[in-house]
Amino acid sequence: MRIELERRGGVSPLFSILSPIIALALTVVVGAIMFAMLGKNPASALYSFFIEPLLETWSLHELAIKAAPLILIGAGLTICYRSNNWNIGAEGQFIIGAIAGSILPVLFPEWTSPVVLPLMLLMGMAGGALYAGIPALLKTRFNTNEILTSLMLVYIAQLFLDWLVRGPWRDPGGFNFPVTRDFGANAILPEVISSGRANYGFVFAIVAAVALWFLMRYTLKGFEIAVLGQSERAGRFAGFSARRMIWFSMLLSGALAGLAGISEVSGAIGKLQPVISPGYGFTAIIVAFLGRLNPLGVIISGLVLGLTYLGGEAVQVSLGISDKVVRVFQGLLLFFVLSCDTLIHYKIRLIMPGTAEGRG
Repeated sequence: MRIELERRGGVSPLFSILSPIIALALTVVVGAIMFAMLGKNPASALYSFFIEPLLETWSLHELAIKAAPLILIGAGLTICYRSNNWNIGAEGQFIIGAIAGSILPVLFPEWTSPVVLPLMLLMGMAGGALYAGIPALLKTRFNTNEILTSLMLVYIAQLFLDWLVRGPWRDPGGFNFPVTRDFGANAILPEVISSGRANYGFVFAIVAAVALWFLMRYTLKGFEIAVLGQSERAGRFAGFSARRMIWFSMLLSGALAGLAGISEVSGAIGKLQPVISPGYGFTAIIVAFLGRLNPLGVIISGLVLGLTYLGGEAVQVSLGISDKVVRVFQGLLLFFVLSCDTLIHYKIRLIMPGTAEGRG
């Protein structure tokens, strides 16, 4: 006996909408079982994880800070994945964007012009785009798998950041700690409102997601992305270039990841340090799929995944559970999203050895 997957003739729009909701519900159920196995009350643990972070104004600001990079990166990744270009290295592009955007406040701290912050944001976007251009170049020039190259470049970016803050960029007045000098007031992303820490990085994320939704829905480029993603051959007949699409999608997603990086550093952190991300670039992959590869859906899924970071911190403090529980929840969510999507698009067939199909 063997098992095969057979593609369904039609996909119900209702089930496509319900898929992420079902996946989230299954994640909660399995999470409750996990908490019970750890000897914790599942109801109390889930309350601390999903509800408690929403009850205070300051925690809502923290949610916006956590969700902003996830939405920015996830929105860019939707363009890549819908065009069938698999950028897995947004974490590296996030880091390089943060480094590129930090050149001015680290190397030229005495420059206090009002144009410093806009230049930092532009340099961050350029850094992320150029770093994403490396796997794009390798794919178009040598037909290299962009999944492997973009992923490997993440670790190069992490090591490069670590070398910078421990070496040439280390703060001479920082008591030998591996950090850069604190950014000046002119290099700090301002807060949206004065009641908390949420900064304009969240505004950038919402604007980018809405702009990409408009591009996908109402422009020829959006139609080109959809056609090439479903059939490169059909796209060629329509006059679209898969090679140009590789460059467009990778550079766009890299630029948004770079913007997320410099927004995080100039907003929430205020300097460079060895670790500037808890894995936003990888978590944004889950955000993109949970949002149905729709930029507007990414806003909601980004908030949900941002909540898992806050919830993980809450249960770590209140219940004494390892912070790794966040990774478990995020992994479960991705697993169930992909599983639900597979069962929506395919049906399982059991092929018995005695049948004609089994002999074939």
